[in-house]
Amino acid sequence: MDKIYTAMGLMSGTSLDGVDVSIIRSDGYKEFSIIIDKYFQYDGELTQKIIKFRDKISNPADLIKYQIDIKDLEREITLFHFKAVNKSLELSKSDVDLIGFHGQTIFHAPEKKITKQLGDGLLLSQLTKKKVIYNFRKNDLENEGQGAPLAPIFHNTLANKLNKNFSLGFPLNILNIGGISNVTSTTEYNSLDLEKKIYACDIGPGNCLIDEWMRKNSKKRYDKEGLVARSGKTDKLILNQALDNFTEQSNFERSLDIKDFDIFFAKGLSLEDGAATITDFTAKLISNGMNFIHNKNNSQKNKWLVCGGGRKNKYLLERIKNNFDDINLNLIDQYEIDGDFIESQAFAFLSIRSANGLPISFKWMTGCEKESCLGGEIINFR
Repeated sequence: MDKIYTAMGLMSGTSLDGVDVSIIRSDGYKEFSIIIDKYFQYDGELTQKIIKFRDKISNPADLIKYQIDIKDLEREITLFHFKAVNKSLELSKSDVDLIGFHGQTIFHAPEKKITKQLGDGLLLSQLTKKKVIYNFRKNDLENEGQGAPLAPIFHNTLANKLNKNFSLGFPLNILNIGGISNVTSTTEYNSLDLEKKIYACDIGPGNCLIDEWMRKNSKKRYDKEGLVARSGKTDKLILNQALDNFTEQSNFERSLDIKDFDIFFAKGLSLEDGAATITDFTAKLISNGMNFIHNKNNSQKNKWLVCGGGRKNKYLLERIKNNFDDINLNLIDQYEIDGDFIESQAFAFLSIRSANGLPISFKWMTGCEKESCLGGEIINFR
């Protein structure tokens, strides 16, 4: 593929705090450069609406039961994205060929082949007068995949770019700590057999439990830098019981949703001790996933680059490192990449691949039975 596209990626994650926007130039394969990264924060009222509806949806029947209210919220979220698109185009003084629109996830049940991201692709295309790619997870689920993670094919391009610029070496692992944590273990291009070169999976919670604890037990939305947890003391008995009871991700073949986890085990603890215990729980599950990758690569000396909002929780990173005798764990920001925008860049990249009929998910990513090209639909306003 020789043509270089200018594409915009829109990502609103499980933290429910706003929309990340990235505009990139890429061929959807090896070439990749960033034009702009920009964050647009939801107001408190919109965040609370999304949390309310996400908490209401516990099974597919609820999607039908609340469909009218969901449709209204979807329109509101789409209009917010439209404003973010316009502002980003204005700031960057760019035009874009494509918009990759992820939407706001409120329900994900891969075993039932159902996932719901709020976002009206047709409306966004009509408003922006741009070609919009959305519903990225649909075909993967229909092909027996988990629908996630979808960023690894972009992580491979990013890792090769970073290795070229900074000689980081391989294997190179990208740890994304969002609401859920996932990893991509990747290596250099030099082989068409990507299945032997890249492996990706969800490995556990990221920010979701810590954020939920803080929202329900304080006036804070999250534990900034992990300061609340640092001031507390982990209840080791409760921690060990919680770890013993967690069986969801023993083989790392299943994609995860925030509803796979619960903070109930910390009930009765103080704000500080609960934050400390939940942070250690999160760190241990992330570390287990990292060890899984080490074993897969037959090496304890893998290089790890951390991205996502959870990388700003300094205490969480310390607790992850505490589970290893020696670990090479660095922020991706050290290499001239803003770790807040990897996923919005990824969906811009995936939109280019989708528009050109290139696969965006693979068996080694999601477990799908065959390569899945477009995750859902291409909407052209014309």
